[in-house]
Amino acid sequence: MVRWLALLAILLLAGCAPQPQPDHLSEIKERGVLRVGTLLGPTTYYHDLESEGGLEYALAATFAEQLDVELEVVSRYNVNDLFTLLDQAQVDVVAAGLDRTPRRDRRYRFGPPYQEVAQRLVYRQGSRDRPRDWSQVDGEVVVVAGSSHHDWLQRNGKNYPNLEWRATNEHDATELLRSVIEGEIAFTIADSNILDMQRRYFPNISVAFTVREDLDISWMLAPGRDGSLYAEVIRFFGELRASGELAQLVDRHFGHVSQFNYVDTSFFIDAVQTTLPKYRDFFVEHSGRLDWRLLAAISYQESLWNPRAVSPTGVRGLMMLTLPTAEAMGVTSRLNPEESIRGGARYFERMLDTIPARIPEPDRTWFALAAYNIGYGHLEDARVLTERQGADPDRWIDVRKRLPLLRQKKYYRQTRYGFARGDEPVRYVGNIRRYYDTLVWLDERGRIPAQPLDISLPTGSGDKAP
Repeated sequence: MVRWLALLAILLLAGCAPQPQPDHLSEIKERGVLRVGTLLGPTTYYHDLESEGGLEYALAATFAEQLDVELEVVSRYNVNDLFTLLDQAQVDVVAAGLDRTPRRDRRYRFGPPYQEVAQRLVYRQGSRDRPRDWSQVDGEVVVVAGSSHHDWLQRNGKNYPNLEWRATNEHDATELLRSVIEGEIAFTIADSNILDMQRRYFPNISVAFTVREDLDISWMLAPGRDGSLYAEVIRFFGELRASGELAQLVDRHFGHVSQFNYVDTSFFIDAVQTTLPKYRDFFVEHSGRLDWRLLAAISYQESLWNPRAVSPTGVRGLMMLTLPTAEAMGVTSRLNPEESIRGGARYFERMLDTIPARIPEPDRTWFALAAYNIGYGHLEDARVLTERQGADPDRWIDVRKRLPLLRQKKYYRQTRYGFARGDEPVRYVGNIRRYYDTLVWLDERGRIPAQPLDISLPTGSGDKAP
């Protein structure tokens, strides 16, 4: 009897023993959902009409696809809320463009870096003399509460006894930049990627000085879990970097915004208000399957929306068509705005159709723009050089690096079409991408005037005019 009682006790104890729990990665796969916390913002995660966008969203969606699970984005406006989500295991990872700080490093586990940013003190141009260091800052600095800017000021602000600063939960980083422009606050600290994007719309944001440089951006994970998900994140970014896909994703979101020209940006925004309304209806009417704003961006890059523009090589009009191209597109007068826009639209569509079908968007559009500028033959020469050098001829980021080689004899002598000013299409595509982004932003906010079309169209062929 005692033996049976002892055996029963052993069985009962075995039944009460805790069952082994699945590791974090297995838990996600069993759940079928990867939960990612992020910040709502133009550089991280945003809703664009019926789609979602942002670098963090693109990375998270790619990671979820590789895990063969659904992606659930948990977005917040405040970075402290993201820390709470991670602490309470409501998200598996935080992907929000965050850099490593000593305080964060003590609390969380960071994945591999995938982007590098600088942090800059900014102010409104013309509002004050430019401060060269913290001792010359003559107004209040406002930063986002919980941000690494907040953390830096907490650790270093005491070194500048006259410095006035505060942290706020009421605004995000983008809103603080706009508050600077509107004169509501004197200074803020901005990450370089956010600053680069916002200066396309607000060129009067000026940089006083750089606070910190070369900061690594990484995903954050909770330290209390096992290392299975952490190991998978390391593997994911390692493979993404090795394949070139990481560089391509970063370039698609930020590659065209780092080059900033105050005069050019200011002139463009003024032209949107004063000149674009004259031709907007033509761009819309003749855009066909193109985005009319892309067509308008091409036209601005070509002619600054001057219908009588002419180059030393003989290209003319709003879309700067050559005479053979105009004739092929049925354009009788290149100086007629509507005809020029119609001909340019059809020619650009032809370039798009010529690009190999396997090349996806947006690279397909960047290649077509380069071909519009330099000619399809020279573009193909650059793609051949790219492949010979072991890079991907179907990726704009790789071909962009080889296009300038067409200026060098040791390279162009190997090509079919020979010498070309290959650096020009690189600038050309980058400029159009910036103009297009600005037009989209202004259009979605109703800031492109819609005036009745009232222009005097040139008569006759116009092509004989000087």
